[in-house]
Amino acid sequence: MDRKLKPETLMMSHGYKPQLSEGALKCPIFQTSTFVFKTAEEGKAFFEIAYGQREKKPSEEMGLIYSRLNNPDLEILENRLAVWDEAEDAAVFESGLAAITTVLFEFLEPGEFILQSAPVYGGTDHFIKHVLPKFNINYVEFTASDTKETILKRIEENKSLGRPGLIYIETPANPTNALIDIEMCREIADLFSTDEKKIPVAVDNTYLGPLWQHPLKLGADIVLYSATKYIGGHSDLIAGACLGSNEIISRIRTLRTFLGNMAGPWTGWLLMRSLETLKARMEIQAQNAVHVAKFLCDHPKVEKLYYLGSLPQNDPQYRIFKRQCLSPGAMLSFDISGNEKEAFIFLNNLKIIKLAVSLGGTESLAEHPATMTHVDVSEDEKQTMSITGKLIRLSVGVENYEDLIWDINQALDKV
Repeated sequence: MDRKLKPETLMMSHGYKPQLSEGALKCPIFQTSTFVFKTAEEGKAFFEIAYGQREKKPSEEMGLIYSRLNNPDLEILENRLAVWDEAEDAAVFESGLAAITTVLFEFLEPGEFILQSAPVYGGTDHFIKHVLPKFNINYVEFTASDTKETILKRIEENKSLGRPGLIYIETPANPTNALIDIEMCREIADLFSTDEKKIPVAVDNTYLGPLWQHPLKLGADIVLYSATKYIGGHSDLIAGACLGSNEIISRIRTLRTFLGNMAGPWTGWLLMRSLETLKARMEIQAQNAVHVAKFLCDHPKVEKLYYLGSLPQNDPQYRIFKRQCLSPGAMLSFDISGNEKEAFIFLNNLKIIKLAVSLGGTESLAEHPATMTHVDVSEDEKQTMSITGKLIRLSVGVENYEDLIWDINQALDKV
């Protein structure tokens, strides 16, 4: 075909050959643990490649072995996921945290530290601060307000912890929508990279999904997703994904094989279903968020709105937004007038929007980060990062935006 097809078109058929599956229009669920080899020689060849004992020959195709190693549902899904970020390869996991922890274990070594942005998702924060130190891997934090010079000074001040082994950022950050400059992080990583080790930059891109931000084009080496969120999009599965070069994903996939945290065929099939409507869903959600944000911005009981579409042009964050992001997305947070008591009254009186953690599904959700998703973050850090008792996070869904505004308004009236 002469034409380069758009991602939303490729989601219908990319990587799938109906003739290999009895002509089925949709890829079947390959609910099997193991696959039959045609010959012993074929089995030997497949294992040699799978375990990295040799490279594939130019015309050789990797065959199916065992669903912990490879499965048609996962392979086709990974091919399709890579399209959105124009990545060379992708690897899918049974949860977002499985993807994150596998990447951190693969690219960090004892005696190094991870340079991480803050805030990050609560589960990631816990793993970095409470699990990695058990392996003699420490951390150094920076925030969206820190300049490159400030970060370099912080690295110098913490050189007793070792050298940086990986830069990990979440942008936009959960739950404040704070933006981290990806290109700046690439520059910092290059300063500490050597011929022996290139410092990778890993970006959790869950908040903007594969549609609204493409970190690989901005200098990142690894893009991470909680595929539970926008990629899955229906709040009916748990999954994670990472994308990058063939070399990087090969390393990640090898460790995934031995940790055994790959996604199963049923999850893979569900994600393929979801990718077909990814663009349509995310566009509706982003449009709805514009209307919801405008309403909240003008409401007297809202002290502050954290929404990328409301950044003033003189804010340094605005310049990062214009350079990195293709849309404000559908995630927003706001400070309600008052504190935890008033936030809880609001949350308890919502009728359409559901009180639940997670995000990116077709339904709108609301939660209280300080006591829910980020409860494990220290009180001092929560105060520094504006994760206070009055902060409420909204994930805007595909409902009629006028109904959502009505619901928010009536709940605010109860405060």
